[in-house]
Order: sequence, then C-alpha cells, then structure tokens
Amino acid sequence: MGNGTSVGRVRGLGSAHSGSHHWLLQRFTAIGNLVLTSWLAVSLMALPNFSYITLRDWIISPVTSTGLALFVISTFWHARLGLQVVVEDYVHEAGAKFAAMTALNLAAFGGAAYGLFSILRLALGA
Repeated sequence: MGNGTSVGRVRGLGSAHSGSHHWLLQRFTAIGNLVLTSWLAVSLMALPNFSYITLRDWIISPVTSTGLALFVISTFWHARLGLQVVVEDYVHEAGAKFAAMTALNLAAFGGAAYGLFSILRLALGA
C-alpha cells in the first residue's frame, strides 16, 4: 500500500524520499538569509562612515564576525541548494550532470571558504 501504481513500481518512478528535506533546507536558509541580511543592513547603517578603519573595527567584534560568518555560510548554502535543483531539472545526461554538480559544489564551497577566510583574516587583525 502506498507504493504508487504497478507500472511506477516496475519503472522505479516512486518517491526518492529526499525532496521534503531539500525543500525544508531551502526554506530554512531563506529565513536565515532574511534575518541575517536585515541584521547586516541595520548594522551597516548604524556605522558613522564606511572607511576601512571603521569597517575593520566593526568586523573585529566577535558578534559581528560570527554574524558575517553565518551570513556567508547561509548564503552560499542557499545558492547551492537552488542551483542544484536547476541542474537536476535541466541537465539530463549523466556525465554532464555529474560535471555540473561537481563544478557547482566546488564553486559554492570555494566561495564560502574564501568568504570565511577573509572574515577570519580581518577579525584576527590583518
């Protein structure tokens, strides 16, 4: 019971059982992005000016650097999840799909790592 039609079971066209998890992750990262973007906008508007010294002093704060790190992680994770759906829906050949997903993962993890490295470097006094 609940396994779909007979033809669907034979063809293997049943549920993959991972769609709801992916959907929830996209929604949670979207909510996180909304909260963190609002925090970032309000924090930046509260600064007296946008000189390098002012921004560096602002980033040195542990609360600010943690918020920026969470912003970078959430943004790249959300982008990766969204682009994964695009690749899965529009790239049909197995080799091309593998290459596209590999490039997507490298770009997402590389971008997030570079952002986190930059925040860490500024926060530790570079």
